[in-house]
Amino acid sequence: MSILEIQKSKFIGYAYHVNDVKNVEEILSAQRKDHKKATHICYAYKINSGVEIVKFSDDGEPQGTAGRPILSVIEKKKLNNVIVVVVRYFGGIKLGAGGLVRAYTKTASLALGEL
Repeated sequence: MSILEIQKSKFIGYAYHVNDVKNVEEILSAQRKDHKKATHICYAYKINSGVEIVKFSDDGEPQGTAGRPILSVIEKKKLNNVIVVVVRYFGGIKLGAGGLVRAYTKTASLALGEL
């Protein structure tokens, strides 16, 4: 787990090894249960077990500012069978598209560094 605070918003990153979509669904369900008051629970995953499955979600953040940057970190590190989840608690100050991309990218990178 990695925690990053930017202008009163808290970003919490988690990285897990996964084998299939069922693992992904279990992790996302647990994260939603653990972080009921979170503003956004964004994620990206890449599974390659014969067939490549790639998915990401911005979970209400402006399009392309959360899920895609998380996925980019996974791809840059050439990882497979991994999911990164970044939970955001909004702190009241808007970060703008560039600020969100930087925050989600950095949090994902820190989380993967702990994997």
